[in-house]
Amino acid sequence: MNQQEFKFGTRAIHAGQEPDPTTGAIMTPIYQTSTYWQESPGKHKGYAYARGKNPTRSALENCLASLENAKYGLCFSSGMGATDAVVKLLKPGDEVITGNDLYGGTYRMFTKVFANYGIKFHFIDLSNPQNIIPYINANTKLLWVETPTNPTMQIVDIEACAKIAKTHQVTFAVDNTFASPYLQNPLDLGADIVMHSVTKYLGGHSDVIMGALLTSNDHLYERLAFIHNSCGATPGPMDSFLVLRGLKTLHLRMKAHCENGRQVATFLKNHPMIEKVYWPGFTDHPNHEIAKKQMRDFGGMISIVLKNADLHKTFDIASAFKVFTLAESLGGVESLINHPATMTHASIPKEEREKAGVVDNLLRLSVGVEDVEDILNDLKMVLG
Repeated sequence: MNQQEFKFGTRAIHAGQEPDPTTGAIMTPIYQTSTYWQESPGKHKGYAYARGKNPTRSALENCLASLENAKYGLCFSSGMGATDAVVKLLKPGDEVITGNDLYGGTYRMFTKVFANYGIKFHFIDLSNPQNIIPYINANTKLLWVETPTNPTMQIVDIEACAKIAKTHQVTFAVDNTFASPYLQNPLDLGADIVMHSVTKYLGGHSDVIMGALLTSNDHLYERLAFIHNSCGATPGPMDSFLVLRGLKTLHLRMKAHCENGRQVATFLKNHPMIEKVYWPGFTDHPNHEIAKKQMRDFGGMISIVLKNADLHKTFDIASAFKVFTLAESLGGVESLINHPATMTHASIPKEEREKAGVVDNLLRLSVGVEDVEDILNDLKMVLG
């Protein structure tokens, strides 16, 4: 399917997929095999060993590439597996510039794994792209950006960052997990690589762990595909099938996440128990105008700071909901609540966390697609 020929929702359902030539099955089959027949040594139908390629995974990779307006897609066994592959493009002595409000797992990988191999990481305020320039030197090889960030929803100007990265010949990667390709397409704004934790909005049903990288750069794709096959962090066909199924409703789910998110954020904005609400749809949210420019809507991710709440009270509130489930992760059809300081961001030192706004009385909400009245009543029941 020509990705330019159809609208997003149509591509989410059809891109990369054709009826099965053997049976005519509409859904892509689950090719549950580890190896493939070869007519003679090296002569096969493009598939030799399932770590390298699997037809179910190939269909998913092509669909995701279409949704991100990319030439190539690679799926990994987790979002961290995808991130790991990008950092493996580097060598000892190389430097990375990234944000100071970063997913805790990414921070842990950068500081506890790759820093040991001689790669240097700079964690800076990316709200103004000009802050990047003083950190660029001959060793700078990668700019890694989240936007919106996890968990304080900071907005980073992708287009401005892309211009700086291009000027200095720095590879520019964007973690697009919070927005999804329905809301934002970083490659169109100049990024070289897009990373997704497919586990989240793309899968959408809290039943798969997966990551993905998308790019239109031939050279980067060749290098990443080599790492993908050589290091083996590849997902199985069942998980690939589940994500293909999830993608078919991505556009519908994202509309509902955005609509519910807007109502929840508006309710919380003036609530007497809430000190602060982080949601990029508010006109007073930092870089709101940038969000308006590069996103199609503002999503269902919201973080709140509870007023006059110590850790004990914050825990009590987080545990009291009926519709919101206290759990890791985000982006599923069900509403989830999370305490970043002790859950997703616990690996970041307290001083660094608090500098970025990840305080002990901050909670992160992933607003699901339940009936919004039930979501709001749940908040009213707990918060009063």
